[in-house]
Amino acid sequence: MQQNLSTAAIRFKKVRESLGFTQQEFAQKLGISNSTADIERAKTKLSGAVVMELLRQFQINPLWLYGKSLSQYLSPEGVSVMPKVITVNDADQENILLVSQRAAAGYPQNVGDPEWVQTLPAFSIPLPQYRNATYRGFQVEGDSMLPNIRPNEWVLGRSVGDLGEATNNKIYIVVLQDSVLVKKLEKLPDPAKVRLVSLNAAYLPIDVPVQTIQELWLVNSKISFGLESDGNNSLLQQLQDSMDELKGQINRLQADE
Repeated sequence: MQQNLSTAAIRFKKVRESLGFTQQEFAQKLGISNSTADIERAKTKLSGAVVMELLRQFQINPLWLYGKSLSQYLSPEGVSVMPKVITVNDADQENILLVSQRAAAGYPQNVGDPEWVQTLPAFSIPLPQYRNATYRGFQVEGDSMLPNIRPNEWVLGRSVGDLGEATNNKIYIVVLQDSVLVKKLEKLPDPAKVRLVSLNAAYLPIDVPVQTIQELWLVNSKISFGLESDGNNSLLQQLQDSMDELKGQINRLQADE
């Protein structure tokens, strides 16, 4: 019965469920054998090693776990979201790695695996805008950021060190525990969460716990392919239409003379 469980067991389960892990997945994340079921049933006490992993990976306040504090997280504004792995070229300069839609499916699970990260395509851009920082490119999936960013376009982002550096209403590449999203970021009164907003009004905002953010990249540019001229919005087309209309007026005036 839940009323007989310890505070630590109840709150440990709450953390796991809020993060969206199964008992087996959470056990693997924390270095526990097999499952967290015994901890959640209070058959096994939380070890110091597990408490430290909860603090290190998810900023869970140990005092909160044992019912001695109302603050679940410690310093959420200082949560590190910097790149877990970087690569360099032969000149010892950082590469810009590209994460395609296909690669993005496995990126959150392999974000800290140097061997996996090194399989990503790498290149450099010899422009001043891409110096003195770490950049990464991600291919956009879906239409949630229309009209600014179209499906299959690539966005290039500059790494952010911690959430305290993030700015409201800027567009970021947000690497969560299970997905990679391109969204506008808004800070909330509750510092333990941030809101991710789509530019396409058809998509509702989502609030995510800050401890689920693994990496954060500030979008500063994008790469588009297959550019098409839109006859309704193209400035060149408007100019051409105006010229044709002017020529028609001249021709009519000449015909009337």
